[in-house]
Amino acid sequence: MSTINVGQFNLMRVDRRVDFGFYMDDGAEGVLLPKRFVPSGLQVGDTISVFVYHDSDNRLIATTQEPFAVVGDIAALKVVEVTSQGAFLDWGLMKDLFVPVSQQLSTMRLGGKYLVKLYIDAQTGRVAATEKIDKQISNDHLTVKEGEKIKIQVYRESEIGYVVIVNQVHQGLVYKNEVFTHLHIGQFIDEAFVKKIREDNKLDIGLGKQGGEKLADDNQKIISLLKSHKGFLPYHDKSAPDDIYAFFGMSKKAFKMNVGMLYKLKLISIADDGIHLVPEVAVTAVPENTNTQPDTSI
Repeated sequence: MSTINVGQFNLMRVDRRVDFGFYMDDGAEGVLLPKRFVPSGLQVGDTISVFVYHDSDNRLIATTQEPFAVVGDIAALKVVEVTSQGAFLDWGLMKDLFVPVSQQLSTMRLGGKYLVKLYIDAQTGRVAATEKIDKQISNDHLTVKEGEKIKIQVYRESEIGYVVIVNQVHQGLVYKNEVFTHLHIGQFIDEAFVKKIREDNKLDIGLGKQGGEKLADDNQKIISLLKSHKGFLPYHDKSAPDDIYAFFGMSKKAFKMNVGMLYKLKLISIADDGIHLVPEVAVTAVPENTNTQPDTSI
């Protein structure tokens, strides 16, 4: 009996060799690994990781190619063909991924990029994709808590922010006034955290690190930039927020908070034209934990 997970990577043993490739042992007749995908030096009896899916003739096929996404994943994929039955997406394999018309939110256009979730079609057993992601994610039973580090993916833009997918299972919101860089649909962000869980299980999401961990990182960044610019940076209270973000990668509020902390630690001095590294202090690292309250009056 076959125990293959279609649409996933499987560890499989090489059962036998044929002119056009190798058959991998699936407990039944075997799954073909075509010759073009056979890694150099492969021998009968070896065990390797292969991705398994159906070819155009509905036969299971193995490949050492790596798709852009596997079953269960949500990914932004490009349309390479449109038919009356549906659209085909490039997912990194020779055979394109099908999105039935019934699984589209609106008619997909050629060349467009869409956020979809991969699933196994119940009727055909093939890997397919759906745009109807709302049905695939839920906040009914949360698996995260406030303050927890998470990974997110940008789902869509709303009037007040960006709706994101949290850990591939929940939905959350990043408020626009807390975004200081361009976000695009389908973008993965590895550093985010749960800011707040509301009574109805809605999740407020923050980008980057949080609290003292973020302050320590930002402190180190400012010191490093000062060192690499001969101890002076021309940024101050009157600097434009966009200029500060472009150079430091942080909001003006965060910049002022970090500068205030470094000033109280006597690592920098503040002048009308910018900030200066204190020459008498040989700074090798910024203390990660301090009870000093940040001073934002620069």
